[in-house]
Amino acid sequence: MNRSPLHEAHLKLAARMVPFAGWEMPVQYSGIVDEHRGVREKVGVFDISHMGQFLIKGTGAEAFLNRALTNNVSKLGIGEGQYTLMLNDQGGVIDDLIVYRLSDREYFLVVNASMIAEDEAHLRGLGFGEGVEFANISSATGGLAVQGPKSREVFAAVFGPDAVFPEHNKILFSLTGEGVLYLCGTGYTGEEGFEFFAPATTIEGWFDKIVQGCRDAGGGPAGLGARDTLRLEMGYPLNGNDLAPDKTPLQAGLGFFVDLTKEDFVGKSVLDSQKAYGIPTKLTGFRMTAPSPPPRAHYPVVHDGQVVGETCSAGLSPSLNQGIGMVYLPASIAKSGIPIEIEIRGRRFAAETVKKPFYRKPQASS
Repeated sequence: MNRSPLHEAHLKLAARMVPFAGWEMPVQYSGIVDEHRGVREKVGVFDISHMGQFLIKGTGAEAFLNRALTNNVSKLGIGEGQYTLMLNDQGGVIDDLIVYRLSDREYFLVVNASMIAEDEAHLRGLGFGEGVEFANISSATGGLAVQGPKSREVFAAVFGPDAVFPEHNKILFSLTGEGVLYLCGTGYTGEEGFEFFAPATTIEGWFDKIVQGCRDAGGGPAGLGARDTLRLEMGYPLNGNDLAPDKTPLQAGLGFFVDLTKEDFVGKSVLDSQKAYGIPTKLTGFRMTAPSPPPRAHYPVVHDGQVVGETCSAGLSPSLNQGIGMVYLPASIAKSGIPIEIEIRGRRFAAETVKKPFYRKPQASS
């Protein structure tokens, strides 16, 4: 079991530690619902040191990444990032990730914790060729995600009032005496915020400062439990639950992050075919419409008396106080307003399909 460089810091904060993707990570501190609401209303900080970081550079880096990933890295300006996917030859999802362009010839990739080794093996298997250098810096890097409406307040308290806050899908980086620091305007909660990567040897000092900044702003540390409920409310997919090697990005509703105008990339021919002839199933949101226990993953989903799928990510939404989830449904019924049932411990409970995101932030009154 791998441990975050912040493991001892989590124990000092009385975190409940659990196994996750081969890591021992904090699932909660004060409680999942409390931390969830803290992020939605104020601010929270998550340890994301378990996630992987790759550097790919060289004269052939852009062409290589365009062959390996679905989105078009040629559209990235220096300092910009994009969500993208890595596919197998059948068009199924190996991993979803963020790629940032650091310079004309250098890229920074953030990949899922459970997929670090598999992603590296897949990329190496494609053949880097001349003009491409690859480095896996995951073990030497720690990461934090600060999320919530008061994230700018925390940023100013930690980095100084004159520091530039990283805007959405932008990256700022600097070389210090302690190594490279990366500030990324991304997150996984639907709230404003930033992700911060630093050498593993220095991340605990940054964590302490950011935790204090969050507490001063009315928030605090948050665990993987709240991170999961927050991203589910936004309909963000989780690799391994909602994304899988036998489902394409088009089936997952992620076509916006696939550039089919590129000459070629791994899995493109399958996606071209689905675009032309249609997809068999589509990832669809649902909400419970009758009192029920919380839905969980792998529960049967029934329509017109027939089992038509099984739940992917699912659970109780703390913001909505309602059971929500996602399921791959036949394309003919993968639309809003379709009555379905979720089978929970042998009993069927009423639900209906809905558009994502499940949670929409209330608009401020004028």
